[in-house]
Amino acid sequence: MSPKQAPDADPYFPRHGDQRYRAHRYEIALDYRPGPNRLAASARIAAIAGPEPLREFTLDLADFRIGKVLVDGRPAHYAHRDGKLRVKPAKAPAAGAVFTCEVHWSGNPRPVRSPWGGIGFEEITDGALVASQPTGAPSWFPCNDRPADKAAYQLTVTTASPYAVVTGGRLLSRTTRSSATTWVYEQPAPTASYLVGLAVAPLRQVPLAERAPGTVPQSGWVPQPLTARFEHDFARQPQMMRLFEELFGPYPFDGYTVAVVDEDLDVPVEAQGMATFGRNHVDGRRGWERLVAHELAHQWFGNSVTIADWRHIWLNEGLAKYAEWLWSERTGGPTAQRKAADAHLQLRGLPQDLAIGDPGKRHMFDDRVYERGGLTVHALRCALGDAEFFRLLRDWATAYRHAVVTTADFAAHAARYTDRPLGPLLDAWLHRGALPDLPVPEEPQPSPAPRPGVLGGTGREAVRRFLKDRGT
Repeated sequence: MSPKQAPDADPYFPRHGDQRYRAHRYEIALDYRPGPNRLAASARIAAIAGPEPLREFTLDLADFRIGKVLVDGRPAHYAHRDGKLRVKPAKAPAAGAVFTCEVHWSGNPRPVRSPWGGIGFEEITDGALVASQPTGAPSWFPCNDRPADKAAYQLTVTTASPYAVVTGGRLLSRTTRSSATTWVYEQPAPTASYLVGLAVAPLRQVPLAERAPGTVPQSGWVPQPLTARFEHDFARQPQMMRLFEELFGPYPFDGYTVAVVDEDLDVPVEAQGMATFGRNHVDGRRGWERLVAHELAHQWFGNSVTIADWRHIWLNEGLAKYAEWLWSERTGGPTAQRKAADAHLQLRGLPQDLAIGDPGKRHMFDDRVYERGGLTVHALRCALGDAEFFRLLRDWATAYRHAVVTTADFAAHAARYTDRPLGPLLDAWLHRGALPDLPVPEEPQPSPAPRPGVLGGTGREAVRRFLKDRGT
């Protein structure tokens, strides 16, 4: 996306981000001491000026001590207050010019305030993790904090050697000197600032899939006592990956990492190429497998295909919710139609006053956005039929790979797969409060039998599970 095409300020978070430029690459170096929760850091940001000379610009950054700020290697004037670092270059970058901004900062990172409590960089019992959705990234590094401004990242973290450093992207090197280890990761794919994840904790690496040609590298980083539970609960993730690649197209990143921290978390935390789960999500019974599917699906829907602003969050959560239902359906569990009926019944008991196509800042994480979002996707499937619906899903994830989208983009895309007008259907589900009737396929299809490639097994046992789940 060129600077001239940059979207307007996010209506939910108008103080975040700066539309006068776009970031291209972040090179972030952190020296983090878990005990005192002390951070000393620097960032070099390569960016491109917009259609006007850049006499001033801003970065989002929480309450840290600023050491110095350079633009194109020259000291710049700056002011830092209320979460904004305002920078005046000694020489303004010309319109459309590439420039660099270097910032050095230090202090004690902590979550930033939000309507949902503290978000961002957070101390845990032994270490730290980052949960930045939607506006927590400034809690630990300076950034142009809006989802539409995606950039490549290199992250270098030095910390005490007993701690592992886990983030999305490819691990380039790990170097130990004395009692400290430096980890260097590269994420070349365009990444929104809120999707830069991090976990610093005493974890051990657990492989999730054998490396083979054409397979996505997957691994977990887990506290030693939880290893056996993790290996059981996440054993089907490689099959899940294969199914989602079949349905959504090639996995969009270099690999996928799951971190489990020795802490209870309300919900797992999505990041690009990574997800973080709490110990409460690893029960040894696959009790939270739907969340494994949900977080993995976000790598396509939310991370690779990223919303232009937070009004469109249903695109992230509705499609990830539907991926849960597809995983259930394709592995012999309740069908998507059954899941849709359950969600519809749940929504009938809740206030019907939320338009999920623009839910408002207060309600953007409301359960109704997730469940009704899944139902909207199911309504499209029922209207289009399976052949065109699954072609739509795959083409959406492929055509908009690493791009920025809106609800209007999705509506226009969906219209290509039918001669029938979809406007009334999408309007009823996305832009009206009243709950439409439960969508039902016009031509009901028999429930798909479990496929050996997905279940990881064959024969009578798989069929018996399938029939049991259907109540047959």
